[in-house]
Amino acid sequence: MTAKDVFDRQLAAIAGQDLPALLAQYHDEATVVRFDRVARGAAEIGELFGAYLSAKPQVDEIVSLQVTDDVIFYNAYMTVGGNRVTTYGTLVVKDGRIWRQTAAALPLT
Repeated sequence: MTAKDVFDRQLAAIAGQDLPALLAQYHDEATVVRFDRVARGAAEIGELFGAYLSAKPQVDEIVSLQVTDDVIFYNAYMTVGGNRVTTYGTLVVKDGRIWRQTAAALPLT
């Protein structure tokens, strides 16, 4: 399984609003870092993504994507909670699952 496979599964889970599939992407020792909060471990990450999916996120376009052996760096246009945003993030993959993630969203102007 490649890092690109992990990214593709992430996109599919978001598109399907599939919380169990999304959470299965994350390593047992995962950490997600955003400007508004940091989530560590399954319970906190589950809470974070439960709230995120309730905002009905939709990936509109992948603008840029860089994938190495275990790091994914992306920029995407999305609609989240009815608002168009540009998102930037990094996924670090360990044992075929997301171990570290950073994510930021800015309004599109």
